[in-house]
Amino acid sequence: MKSSKNTTKIPIEEIQNSSLYAKRKKIYPRIVLGYFTKLKTLSGLILLGLYYGLPWLQWNGHQAILFDLPARKFHIFGMTFWPQDFIYLTFLLILAAMILFFFTALAGRLWCGFACPQTIWTDAFLWMERLIEGDRPKQIKLDNEPKSFKKFRIKTTKHTLWIIFALFTGFTFVGYFTPIHELTHSLMNWQLSGWETFWILFYGFATYGNAGRLREQVCTYMCPYARFQSAMFDNNTMIIAYDEKRGESRGSRKKSQDNYKDQGLGDCIDCSICVQVCPTGIDIRDGLQYQCISCSACIDACDEVMDKMAYPRGLIRYTTENNLKGNKTRIFRPRIFVYAGILIALLIGAIYSISTRSLVELDVIRDRQSLYIETDAGMIENIYSLRIMNLDNKDHSYNLNTTGIEDLALVKNIDIKAKSGEISTVAIRLMVAKEKLQKRTTAIHFTLTATDNPELTITEEARFLGPLRFR
Repeated sequence: MKSSKNTTKIPIEEIQNSSLYAKRKKIYPRIVLGYFTKLKTLSGLILLGLYYGLPWLQWNGHQAILFDLPARKFHIFGMTFWPQDFIYLTFLLILAAMILFFFTALAGRLWCGFACPQTIWTDAFLWMERLIEGDRPKQIKLDNEPKSFKKFRIKTTKHTLWIIFALFTGFTFVGYFTPIHELTHSLMNWQLSGWETFWILFYGFATYGNAGRLREQVCTYMCPYARFQSAMFDNNTMIIAYDEKRGESRGSRKKSQDNYKDQGLGDCIDCSICVQVCPTGIDIRDGLQYQCISCSACIDACDEVMDKMAYPRGLIRYTTENNLKGNKTRIFRPRIFVYAGILIALLIGAIYSISTRSLVELDVIRDRQSLYIETDAGMIENIYSLRIMNLDNKDHSYNLNTTGIEDLALVKNIDIKAKSGEISTVAIRLMVAKEKLQKRTTAIHFTLTATDNPELTITEEARFLGPLRFR
């Protein structure tokens, strides 16, 4: 049985000369003003302000946020964390992942459009580009012009501004690891270390390359989130979509033309402005695409056109697949409650764990070479090794108290001290009269208390061994 479909034959020469690589076509996003654009601009200013401003903020005599790697101290708004507090970083990463899952399932790619560093810095570079080269038509015209001194001057000015901004970004990044006031002094006196110089240049180059040169290619080809986001989407997820039922068929018309529907036309006038404002260069009218970062520029652009044509807004809008199909949208659904429940549990757990975090840690290790020592005076001795970690910002001396057996005491009193961030190991010997032991092994407790701060205390359990119970 022959197929009724027509087939198109492609010349073998064309197949051989084809390439899987498509050369990038530069995108010139058009300026758009509107509600969502203002929100995005505000979000960008706040996030950039936090990034560039926090290193200069002082808190209790320290930089508010400082990851002091040589000293193994991490200062975060008055709290000091150590490498041993790695569990809190795990909490933070899991919490960030759950926040991403929750908001993606609820409202799509809000992160990409309004908070992703790639988006925020790309917008900053685009703003500088418009400042130097002008808006979209002027940029296209300039790029199409033949080489000239004027073109060279404009391009050089733009890239110089980009490089300065990128290097300042790299400088600020290093300022989170080296006190920024010291870093500034070293920079002014040309005394930067090799690693500081390397990371300023590396991070500056990465910012210049990703936000200035690659732009949308990072979102389209490099970002893994664009690939697995569909696993968190369903028909009730908020997305940016074009209302095909209302917009089709597309076609241009005069503003005063009121009978356009009689001619089979929809509300879309096919102006392509929604494509011109898109930073990734897609046509939202082709449906949901993984390249869409939900920046909402197309919504503001289309609403502006609808206002000029005196048509209702919302031809392109935040909506759901179910809404577009005329079905009921369920915002609150099982996966939302699951994500929210896990997120709340993690948040409460992290807050509780940090708020009850002890600034001193104690490990008690029994001497494994001998179970116990029996003296001629009828005393039983056990040897222990105490590992004390001082997680406070200052040095401390500690008092040790042992409980669990009557008249249990130290063989010799010793000074227990630990510097800030130091692990101090102390060997102690405990003794008790043999008559006081009621069984072969007894639970005892070591309580360590700072001499200058009674609230800084910790208790650890251990076992005291003796001979078999006698009668």
